[in-house]
Amino acid sequence: MSGLRARTACILLMLAATAPLLAGCDEPTAATAAAEVPLPEVSIVVAKPQPRAVMRELPGRVAPTRVAEVRPRVSGIVVERLFHQGTEVKAGDPLYRIDPRPFEVEVQSNQAALARAKAVLHQAVQHAHRVATLYSQKAMPEAENEKAIAAQRQAEADVAAREADLARARLNLDYATIRAPIDGIVGAALVSEGALVVQNDPNSLATIQQIDPIYADFTQSVTELNQLRRAFETGELDRIAADAMKVRLVQDDGALYPISGKLLFSDAKVDAYTGQVTLRGEFPNPRRELLPGMYVRVLIEQGIDSDAIAVPQQAIQRNGGGGSEVFLVKDDGHVAVQAVRTGSLQNGQVFVTEGLKSGDRVVVEGFQKFAAGDKVRPQAFTESADASIGAPGESKAAQALR
Repeated sequence: MSGLRARTACILLMLAATAPLLAGCDEPTAATAAAEVPLPEVSIVVAKPQPRAVMRELPGRVAPTRVAEVRPRVSGIVVERLFHQGTEVKAGDPLYRIDPRPFEVEVQSNQAALARAKAVLHQAVQHAHRVATLYSQKAMPEAENEKAIAAQRQAEADVAAREADLARARLNLDYATIRAPIDGIVGAALVSEGALVVQNDPNSLATIQQIDPIYADFTQSVTELNQLRRAFETGELDRIAADAMKVRLVQDDGALYPISGKLLFSDAKVDAYTGQVTLRGEFPNPRRELLPGMYVRVLIEQGIDSDAIAVPQQAIQRNGGGGSEVFLVKDDGHVAVQAVRTGSLQNGQVFVTEGLKSGDRVVVEGFQKFAAGDKVRPQAFTESADASIGAPGESKAAQALR
């Protein structure tokens, strides 16, 4: 028993002697581990003022440049349809043929009436010539001479009237063939052979729409237009030359229409219900990709901001009060919060109107790795493939214009 106690006492003495040594080994290991913890990496962009186009993406609808409803100009029975529905026609191409026989008979009747009137005129001219000869020889009273002259003039007027009747009959015969009034795409045939059509009928026989070139009507709020006008007056924005102003179309599937158009006009009135002003652009449409009624979005450059500062959209954070702020990496590597005022979103970039200056290093990625006041290791921001998809609500076409 005494031997067991001696061995236990010896073990306790050995443990007590080695404890300081073990403690001395742990302290430098912990310090070394703390010293080797790396700083969190964040991606930054450097704020740099540069000229940027102020671009708006506005909703709109496609509209034809010209629309013509085909209507009959004479009454009759349709005997033939001369076009294929949905095809392109030229002005003057025949579309329908109304039974021409009644109009041919009318032409013949008026030709006969004209021939009779010309015969009467010939007789009146000869009679007036004979009377004038006798009157010059004092062999005929003046009253007879005046009567002969009047008869000749009446015969001339009757010939003119018969010629007008014949011209009208020939015109109606020509109207029996209903022709396209404009170039364009003819729609559905609304009547068929055997139908009775009536002159000046409000119901059309077909509709023709000219879609090359084609219009895009779009709207912008009057508030934005007034802000734009004030920016021009104060010099905050530079105007784009009228001949350089171009507009682009974004189709309903998000694809960018490959051909740019031109701005035609801005409406001079404001819609009382929506507070919007209508603008119109004209676009070539050689492949008939744009059809009337299509929903589109219009990209329009409305000015140049000569010293704009813009940062990626993900760099803008929201504070508890709903305000915008960014994180800046200071010269000593520590992060600070900076309140900013933002403008429009364009091509995934947010315009910053207040709060940033040239050279500021703005954090774009890595927000979950630090808190305000921490020291970080900044790296240049590189747009990844995921980022190239764009911000929510940003069209593919807007991204393509970056």
